[in-house]
This record gives sequence, C-alpha cells and structure tokens, in this order.
Amino acid sequence: MSTGFAAALGPWRERRGPLARTLAAAVREAVVDGRLPAGTRLPSERELARVLGVSRGTVVAALTLLRDDGWLHTRHGSGSLVRLPTRLTERTTPWSLDRGGAGDADLDLTLALTAAPHEAYLAALARAAGRSAALLLDSGTATAGLPRLRELLADRYTRAGLATRPEQILVTSGAQAALTLLLDHLHTERGRPVVVESPCYPGALAVLRARKARLLPVPVTSDAGWDTDRLTTALRTHAPQLAYLVPDFHNPTGAHMTARTRAGIARLPLTVIADETMRDLDLRTPPTPEPHLSGPRVIQIGSASKTLWSGLRVGWIRGTADLVRQLRRRPLQAQLSPPPLEQLIAAELLGDGLAEVLADRRARLRAQRDHLASLLDGTGWTYTVPAGGLSLWLHLGATTSATDLAARAARLGLAVTPGPHFAADRTTLTHHLRLPFTATPDVLSRATQLLRRCAGTEVHRFVTA
Repeated sequence: MSTGFAAALGPWRERRGPLARTLAAAVREAVVDGRLPAGTRLPSERELARVLGVSRGTVVAALTLLRDDGWLHTRHGSGSLVRLPTRLTERTTPWSLDRGGAGDADLDLTLALTAAPHEAYLAALARAAGRSAALLLDSGTATAGLPRLRELLADRYTRAGLATRPEQILVTSGAQAALTLLLDHLHTERGRPVVVESPCYPGALAVLRARKARLLPVPVTSDAGWDTDRLTTALRTHAPQLAYLVPDFHNPTGAHMTARTRAGIARLPLTVIADETMRDLDLRTPPTPEPHLSGPRVIQIGSASKTLWSGLRVGWIRGTADLVRQLRRRPLQAQLSPPPLEQLIAAELLGDGLAEVLADRRARLRAQRDHLASLLDGTGWTYTVPAGGLSLWLHLGATTSATDLAARAARLGLAVTPGPHFAADRTTLTHHLRLPFTATPDVLSRATQLLRRCAGTEVHRFVTA
C-alpha cells in the first residue's frame, strides 16, 4: 500500500517550494485526478516518511495542511482517510467551472450547469450497482428504457395531473437527444418552418439548424412572457407545423408560462415540443408549478441534467404510445439511448430521495440568485428576478453591446455569453447578457466585479452573501 501511495503522487519532489506544502499539493491533485481514490486509508506517518524519503516532521506538516483544508479525515485509532472537502461536494456548480472551464478563462459563467448532489449520487450509484446483476443477463442493446425508470417517470407525470402510462415514455440520452430524435421523425423536409422562442436555448438552435429548419422566432420576455399575438401571426403567415417551447422557467429569461397561455397554445394547429428540463427548478416558497403544457399535439421532453447533474445523460420523451412505437423504429434511436447502468442510477435518484435533493438544491439556488441580484444594484442593467431556473437575463441598455462587454471580460479572465448566442438569426439581442447564478457566492462576486469594471460601473468592494 505504501509504494502504491507514493506512485500515485508522481514526481512531486521535483516541484519548487517547501516540501510539506509540495507534498500536500501532490496529494490533493492525486485525489482530484482519481489516482488516489477518496476513502483511501493512508499508511502511518512513520511509514510514509520512509517510503517518501522525507522526515516524519515533513509528513506531519503536510497531513496537517490537508486536514485543515478538509482533504483528510483522521479518527483516533483508525488512521487517516483522504476525502474531498465539503466545499467541493456541497455546491450547485461543478468545481471545474470555478477553476476556469472555458479555455483560458479564470471564471466560466457561460454554462448554466449543476453539480452532482455528491452524497446522494454516490448512494444511488451503490444501489444501482447492487441491482445491476440482472442487466448482465440481457443483451444491453437499446430499448425504450428500463421498465422501472419508465414506470417512475410515468408516475411522476400522473401525480402532477397528466395521466401517463409507461408505454408513453421513451428514455433518451438527454433532452437534446430527445429533441434530435423527435426532429428526425417530425421534421423530414429541409427548409420547413419551426417556431422557436426569442431568445432560445442555444443547444436547441444548434439541433434545429443541423436539420436545416427555417426558424420563426416569437418573442418571450422575463416580465411579459410569450407573445401569443406574434405566434398567431406566424401560424397564419407561414403555416408551421412544429414549435419548440420552454414553458417552465424558460432558458435564458426565466419566464414561466401561465395556465391561460398554456391552454391557448395547446389549442393551436401545430405540434409543440415542450422542453421541461427546468420544471423542477421552481425557486418559489413553496414551489407552485403550473399544470404541464399538454394536449393532443403536445410532446413533453425532460432531462435529469439540470435538476441533478449534467453528467447524468438521461432524458425522456413523453407522448402517445403510438409515437413511442414510431420513434423506436427510427435508426437514430439506438444511438440516442443511454446505457442501462445510467438508467439505473437515474431511477435511484428520481425515486423517493428526490424531494430532499431538490429542497437543498432550490434553497442554494435561491440564495445565489438573490446574491447575484444584490451585486447588480447600481449597474443600471435591468432584469426580472426569475421565479425559477438557473440564470438572470440582463438588458445592458441601448448603448452597451453585450458582445463587446463579453470580449472585454474575456481579456480579464471571465467568460460570459452575450445575447446573440440565444438569437435565431445570431444577430439580434445585442444588448442582452445571460448570467447563471449556479456559481458560489464568492465566484459571483468576483465575476460581477469584473463585469462592472468592463462596463465602467465598478464598485471597490465585494458584496458578500
């Protein structure tokens, strides 16, 4: 064990600096890289000193640094275990983004992503592994989804007021995969018009552009919601047969579609793909969801990526049983189906323990949303505090270009996404900027200070949570 531990650290003595700090840094990096699994029991201090070729005092100093920083847990009589600090595991955004996930950027606010609920995910993974033996008796080829997961998802829809049977559920490798499969089935002619929102989720725009769809943007704003008059005009003028909408805590505006608007859209003579990826991220106290956008021509798609973790590539389509049968016959379906073990993990996470995970996640996001809003006081930028979702949609004013502001921020090490990325024509929404509030309060404070500096509204203090 001692030699294995030393090997996991690599050539740590070649680095500059005091040996104790260098050793502690090497242990941290080995844990993050997976060379030293969390939970590994360390050899004794005397044995470590011998194997590493350093004094016992150096080992004691290094272990003290690790223990004080949360990377080591020591129990008297049981030795020391390496672990991940709680500040890395109890958070709503992946730690990698705070370390500079956007190329050369020090801070990355381009992605509205959630981190895994660490303890809940590990527990779900263990339970899924315990249930996986029966999977190995099967072929492992793509199906409509594991029966247990389809039953669970159907039950969730039914309990929310939308009666659903398991045969109406098709499991996919995420909501974007669900959209891709539906477009493969429904949008078979190049150039056919599709109604989208303006602004619109860039991932959906990319999928639609790949299908050579002609995009018909309909405005949606944080305060007024969906422009149904423009939608009706688009139907009358262009006769689209398909629309892609995000009715629940719209990305990026955070708008939430009213029951009246849902009912009106459900009566329109077109097929609506309702993206419900954000539906569970209701930050009101208590959460008060509207009924699902539903009707004979409405297809719901969802995903665990925003609610739980972007690395859990499990989504779904809820439609008629006949639609699910037709989609199963599409050659693309097999490529867009998640592995069985991923589905087992999703079933565990979406089961009885989901309410507790969501309550914690909503509380953290609510606090970070309000913290970000307080940081923006005095900027002159306008926005509506959303009732849910993951981001604020800022209007920077008629004289400020979001693209120019983002470029100046990038030179200071901050990556943000300007409005044109959310535009169907790639050129409008030039005065808007999306700011996710998934990051920690400290990161949000640093990022906002950089933005204020770029815009000339800098305040010389950080507002703390």
